[in-house]
Amino acid sequence: MTTLINQNPIIYEASANNSTREWREDEDLEDSVDPIDAQEIFDLIRSISDPEHPLSLEQLNVTQRDHIQVSDENNSILVEFTPTIPHCSMATLIGLCIRVRLLRCLPARFKVDISVRKGTHQSEHAVNKQLNDKERVAAALENSHLLEVVNQCLATATSGGVVANIVKGPAIVN
Repeated sequence: MTTLINQNPIIYEASANNSTREWREDEDLEDSVDPIDAQEIFDLIRSISDPEHPLSLEQLNVTQRDHIQVSDENNSILVEFTPTIPHCSMATLIGLCIRVRLLRCLPARFKVDISVRKGTHQSEHAVNKQLNDKERVAAALENSHLLEVVNQCLATATSGGVVANIVKGPAIVN
């Protein structure tokens, strides 16, 4: 039997879904110039499942719309997330899930940075370094067991859950 790291997390109410964009994971978005804002990024990641609990990242208050910065002009996105506890061993996995979700759905023109919010994790520097190192991310995604866990967490983000307007395409890993 597996022992939960955070056995009794605080559960928050998920906000209403206001997304109107239809996302496809399988279409070529290289030349896409549709403006993207923080709400759309939040809509993409809010319903990702927590790897430890049968709850979404939004329900655990791990992701918040106010912690996402988008510069469409500079093709950059910063997503900050808050682990449920300061010693959360799932922080890197959660960040990896967010990164993979955005890599699969956004045009390649975007530079995506994922980080733990300052002061919310005891190893935030190490976690942030791992999440924003292309080689480390690529190596992690070559691990079939880890990729399976990531895909399980992402299954709720494409199955209608909170985000109803996402059209599922084939799993793409670069």
